[in-house]
Amino acid sequence: MQRVLWLGDASLADLGALGGKNASLGEMISHLSSLGVTVPMGFATTSDAFREFLLENGVDKHVDRALQGLDTNNLAALQTAGASIRAAIIAGTLPPPLEAEVREAYGQLESCNPAGLSVAMRSSATAEDLPEASFAGQQETLLNVEGIEEVLRRLPEVFASLFTDRAIAYRAHHNVPTLGIALSVGVQVMVRSDIGASGVLFTIDTESGFKDLVLINSVYGLGEAIVQGAVNPDEFRVYKSSLAADKYAILSHELGTKEQRMVYADGAQATTRFEPVPVVDQRRFSITDDDVHELARMAVTIENHYGRAMDIEWGKSGIDGRLYILQARPETVESRAGTAGVLRQYRLTGTAPELLSGRAVGRKIGSGIARILASTAEMGRLQPGDVLVTDMTDPDWEPVIKKASAIVTNRGGRTCHAAIIARELGIPAIVGTASGTTALYDGQPVTVTCAEGETGRVLDGLVDFTVDEVSINELPPIGPRLMLNVGSPDQAFSLASLPHHGVGLARLEFIISTRIGIHPAALIAVESGDTAGLTDEVVAEIHQRTDAYGGATAFYVKRLAEGIATIAAAFAPEPVIVRFSDFKSNEYANLLGGPAFEPDEENPMIGYRGASRYVSDAFRECFDLECQAALFVRDTMGLTNLKLMIPFVRTIAEAEGVIRILAENGLERGRNGLEVVMMCEVPSNAILADEFLEHFDGFSIGSNDLTQLTLGLDRDSALVAEAFDERNPAVLKLISQAIAAGKRAGKYVGICGQGPSDYPDFARWLAAEGIDSMSLSPDTLVSTWLALAEP
Repeated sequence: MQRVLWLGDASLADLGALGGKNASLGEMISHLSSLGVTVPMGFATTSDAFREFLLENGVDKHVDRALQGLDTNNLAALQTAGASIRAAIIAGTLPPPLEAEVREAYGQLESCNPAGLSVAMRSSATAEDLPEASFAGQQETLLNVEGIEEVLRRLPEVFASLFTDRAIAYRAHHNVPTLGIALSVGVQVMVRSDIGASGVLFTIDTESGFKDLVLINSVYGLGEAIVQGAVNPDEFRVYKSSLAADKYAILSHELGTKEQRMVYADGAQATTRFEPVPVVDQRRFSITDDDVHELARMAVTIENHYGRAMDIEWGKSGIDGRLYILQARPETVESRAGTAGVLRQYRLTGTAPELLSGRAVGRKIGSGIARILASTAEMGRLQPGDVLVTDMTDPDWEPVIKKASAIVTNRGGRTCHAAIIARELGIPAIVGTASGTTALYDGQPVTVTCAEGETGRVLDGLVDFTVDEVSINELPPIGPRLMLNVGSPDQAFSLASLPHHGVGLARLEFIISTRIGIHPAALIAVESGDTAGLTDEVVAEIHQRTDAYGGATAFYVKRLAEGIATIAAAFAPEPVIVRFSDFKSNEYANLLGGPAFEPDEENPMIGYRGASRYVSDAFRECFDLECQAALFVRDTMGLTNLKLMIPFVRTIAEAEGVIRILAENGLERGRNGLEVVMMCEVPSNAILADEFLEHFDGFSIGSNDLTQLTLGLDRDSALVAEAFDERNPAVLKLISQAIAAGKRAGKYVGICGQGPSDYPDFARWLAAEGIDSMSLSPDTLVSTWLALAEP
């Protein structure tokens, strides 16, 4: 009988002996070390050793009796059976041969670590980490265990964790029989991430299923804090295609609060404890960009070896600064979802006040009675269809979590245990709300929506919603290319699953207002030290938001580039047309620091906006920052499907000036395939279409402003709203002129205004005129497609 096996001698062929987790560790050490994947050394007890332990202590029969006919939906019976089995196992003694082999292996491990050894004891069940279910956190992992006597003492404790209430219930839910399952215990050198950092990563976007992405969560200290949901982590997205091309590949940085970290404990009663993180460290990222790229490269290597999306835990040593892979298992939700030709889109049809928000998990909507539970001791109060609201969930919640219509937690990130289980069960969840248990009251009717991107919202009351099914395999061929209007990078990966020909309009305003929130001139002032027009409070707030990014203007460029790159990556290789900022002065004034730099205009809709800003001395430095972001995305990240668009160009002189400024910023038309189009939205653009097209690679018709300015009405005024119609003959004549000019010049002409989304007859007229593309609101894409296909 082989009771102990070194991980370096193991592989996936040893799944039956070592279980999924430890066999996977062996596989990586054996086959991926030469490819740069670093895994700590160690050994593992085998399933034979586990069965021998049960048999010699007479526990096997006790387990059989306790589980025979057990109804896992009966919480009281489940808790009684689980407690009885665990007590019997912990009371057992290790068979002498097993103890001897563990002592010998530990001695060899200790001799390789003369500076001192502490180990992690990782459970690995023979039905764990399978492609169909994650079994995340179902059994015990013990960290910072020191000395052979402590390892031997705690070995039965890890054995017993095969029969925690949560593990028994989880197996029942997934129709995995408990009888016959065995447990392997991995004894692995601890990575000193207690004084470094650690986390979890996925080689797929966990919400949309977008496969060309690595999602990384990171915290200071031991990574168990993420799994428990105890800490809101830093989050990074890495684009695999840029990584493969050896380009800068980080699509986004999101700074987590990281208010505490899990570290080694000094006492004998507990091996780990939490301690507060200094504020200065909370406000910076827990790992570097180099770390993020290296983790992503290891993750892709692992994914390629296993041939499927993976869920990986990692640690960074605070001693040698190296990154280590601690375990890898198959991702079990999005990678299996596939595309059966039908997309289900949840959509609110009613409205209600927002009560709180947090990180969205899943893309669904759920509603019910909020049940605020302080601990698992109150699980019995949760009724089917209730919304579970608690500080954070862990695997102990498994017996009842499947009853919930939605989950809301105070703490946790998108890779915490609550998020993993919610995805597996198909339940919408909002994690990291900070105040869910206090902002809501027990018994309150609420709606939890995760259908609007990365931010999930809890709404007051039971709000109506619908589920639309879109068949993407039965759409007939049509003439124009249909593109999407995409405002939020948060929704880009989900929207990319729709049938499309790229993005016809991505507005920078949304990125600036939501991801930045600070006037660019205020950032320039803070960086230069010339802050005379800003209050001390505003300056302090700017420093707090930007210091983690290496400076005020670096923050602006990086956050803007990340938003642009996320959309470009989601829709690659199709074209993505990004429009430079078109805030009006009153809108810019709403940004932090904005009032100090914006004029007070009577009619900002036809005032200081678009191209006139870019060519003005007062805004030139701000526009340069936008150009730097676009250049970074195209050249440094290699996303050359990005095209640029200039809004509100009133005159030929403005057109010439903007093209010159772009070139001065490295964005020269034609270089590296760059195309620059302009919005055709001022009547002068259509009247002088031939002249404007000499300076641009095409038009994108902005029917909203074009209608407003042609008919001389304020589209924001309710008093004249009835007269606003893109189908007015005067507007149609100008659009027809613009399309004809584009055809004469052999250049692109599309439309990105709201008209074709609202009026199928207008869309058909545009198609008859020969327009190249229509960029539509995502919710009208399919209906417009079908309307265009009608004879």
